[in-house]
Amino acid sequence: MVRQIRISAKAVIIQNGKLLAIKLNDGKEEWYILPSGGQDCEERLPQTVEREVREEAGIEVKCKDLLFVIEGVHGESFHRVDLVFLCDYIGEASDATLHSDTNQIGVEWLDLSILNRLPLYPSRLRRPIMNFYEGKEYVRYLGNEEIGDPECVE
Repeated sequence: MVRQIRISAKAVIIQNGKLLAIKLNDGKEEWYILPSGGQDCEERLPQTVEREVREEAGIEVKCKDLLFVIEGVHGESFHRVDLVFLCDYIGEASDATLHSDTNQIGVEWLDLSILNRLPLYPSRLRRPIMNFYEGKEYVRYLGNEEIGDPECVE
């Protein structure tokens, strides 16, 4: 079997000590992910981030700097490479056409002071996002996170 590599652009949007996240529920449990999606051919990564946030959250953002890179080598039908960008919040997108993710039940602002204890995935993003927000050192390449890896809650 030949597996493809999928580039996913994710958004870190912070307002008033809170992080914007997409809330998901599969009928058994609830968890959060960052607004994100796959890059289209001939679409630049900042455009991908801005489009995905508009489609999933109905919010306008300005894509800024690359914060993190994390991979998902196994556990899915493709090898996922997530490029996580800092975004400036602009405001509600009044004319947005929402395209919810599978199992998406809402959008929430998560308290950054307890992010390491919330079910945000990939979990390896939790502490580095907190460190970035708190002005502490953080690593940009977070390596590989596979399904079944221990939770990152430190």
